Amino acid sequence: MTSNDANQGESQRGRRPAIIANCSGSMGDSGYQMLRQMTQGDVDYVTGDYLAELNMSQNAEAFAAGKHPGYEPTAWDGLQQSMETIASKHIKVVINGGALNPIGLARKCQDLIREKGYNIKVAAVVGDDIIDQVRRDLGLENNSDGGAAIQKLHYLDSRKSHVREPKNLHAYTDPKLHPLVSAHAYLGSRGIYEALCKGADIVVCGRVADAAPVVGAARHWFGWADTDYNQLAGSLIAGHLIECSAYVTGANVAGFEKIQPVEQLLDLPFGICHVDSDGSCVITKHQNTTGMVTEATVKSQLLYELQGSTYLNSDVKAYLDEVTVKEIGPDRVSVSGVRGGPPPATTKVAVAYKGGFQAQLLLNLGGYAWKEKHAFYEKQIRHGLEKHQLVEKFDTLEFQCVGTAAPNAGTMLASTTYLRVFSQAPTPEAIGGLLRVFVDNGMQHVSGAHGSTDFRCAMPIPYLSYFPAIYQQSRLQEKALIFGPDGEVALTLDAGHPPTYSSETENEAGVVAAKSVENGGTLDFGPTRAVPLGDIALGRSGDKGANVNLGLFVLDPECYSWFRAEMTVDRMKQLIGDDWREDSYSIERVEFPNLLAVHFVIYGLLGRGVSSTSSLDSLGKGFVDWIRSRECNVPEKFLTW
Repeated sequence: MTSNDANQGESQRGRRPAIIANCSGSMGDSGYQMLRQMTQGDVDYVTGDYLAELNMSQNAEAFAAGKHPGYEPTAWDGLQQSMETIASKHIKVVINGGALNPIGLARKCQDLIREKGYNIKVAAVVGDDIIDQVRRDLGLENNSDGGAAIQKLHYLDSRKSHVREPKNLHAYTDPKLHPLVSAHAYLGSRGIYEALCKGADIVVCGRVADAAPVVGAARHWFGWADTDYNQLAGSLIAGHLIECSAYVTGANVAGFEKIQPVEQLLDLPFGICHVDSDGSCVITKHQNTTGMVTEATVKSQLLYELQGSTYLNSDVKAYLDEVTVKEIGPDRVSVSGVRGGPPPATTKVAVAYKGGFQAQLLLNLGGYAWKEKHAFYEKQIRHGLEKHQLVEKFDTLEFQCVGTAAPNAGTMLASTTYLRVFSQAPTPEAIGGLLRVFVDNGMQHVSGAHGSTDFRCAMPIPYLSYFPAIYQQSRLQEKALIFGPDGEVALTLDAGHPPTYSSETENEAGVVAAKSVENGGTLDFGPTRAVPLGDIALGRSGDKGANVNLGLFVLDPECYSWFRAEMTVDRMKQLIGDDWREDSYSIERVEFPNLLAVHFVIYGLLGRGVSSTSSLDSLGKGFVDWIRSRECNVPEKFLTW
């Protein structure tokens, strides 16, 4: 395909695969990534996901006070750098970097377009901000002090009987102490599609699902109906594969230590998908760039952030039990076998409320008798808190020993661990009291204790709590706004709703399957040797609300027979070891035979989610390599990788 072919736009639409390039996976990705995707090779669309579960809520109060633009600055930076190329190459851009203020960012674009004299049409997708509706549902209107009964929201995982609700999950029912900050529904691609069909070149969204820009772009390219579920499902997975920046081109990849030279992993390009008319795709990157696209990088990203074998979205439900990943050339991996069905009647809503105050007190303890030092400090601090009647004022108080002191260490750093006292309370006074107790005992320390004189992280700071709710799609009022040259809305398009929904029974069936598919038989594979699981398995892990998902896969089909039998729910509990809490956590498991993979969701491991978890691994990304470091008795004949 020539450069001319890629940029003829309408004349090529639907006659070949759509080339869709990702330019962002988080608010931190620099603006130049958008321009690089447009100039390093041929693309039809550039899409970007700038929104994590909480960066919108973290900016909500500042935006309301006029201290934040509401949209993501890196998105605006990318559009500024790329506007001339958008105009000259007729590339369409679909991003959710509008965040809290998609209309504001769309108007900024229109102002720049008018100033430069470009022929570019801009649209914004709105309807995700439903905080007023949520307030009404809770009964908070004219009831801000909680004087009347407050209703509870429907928790995302509430239909799963094995899931234990995290502590203080419904604290928002006390609006005086825990007022709501934001509530954003995860929209699908309907508004995006309507805007593109009306000629929009740039579509600025708020909270649409991470993969929705790719679904909207692919649907526009091929003219799919909203009931072409197999095609929509395929494009959804294509979007899932490229939406995390460089996660499909070499970043966050297990086994990176075997990649040589290591310079291949520097300045990585972002992913690109070629989506075909049947929804299948080829994952790739621009030529003559660093990084790599392999079966391993694609499988790792495919297994990332799943919640079983069914991927739910506002547009479509994707069935992944028959998905196939196959390398078809250098840096070209085909993904096929995804099936689709009607979407669920509900979508996720990210609700954030003021959780209270938190802090972490850090102290270095190492060398001789380091374990006893940790035990002493917990006793000393708890004694002081009890003395001042502060213990009951904490929602969370954890004493964590981070690291293990090396025996006969050759350096002092190698012999050092640190004590992390993590605390949360409704008010700052309890947190301040904890620091006061520590300071009061400052000259009663044990031998060998040391630390920084910078106590900023021990000071109480406000934090937000995250509540993933479910909300009826039929209640959403999603719209696409087309702007005129003057920066005002020239046309308003109603995005409508899916024509049909899957039943709750069908959705629950996916949960049951994900929980029960387990091969726990006893098989004889010959002599074994205790080695780290990572010697034979790759994988990826990440957070979804309170949960950590973990996908593990092997490279040898023969090894998979042993692997799937070994990786049971009970075995995963054993690998989690002393961190396992039978009264708080639960596990779902599903197999992906075509991927040689087993996937787990560990419910409750992150408390109420990234913003308030006591875990050092707040995003769940480190979990995979801890599990891979755990020893298993692996058949020796598989230890050749």
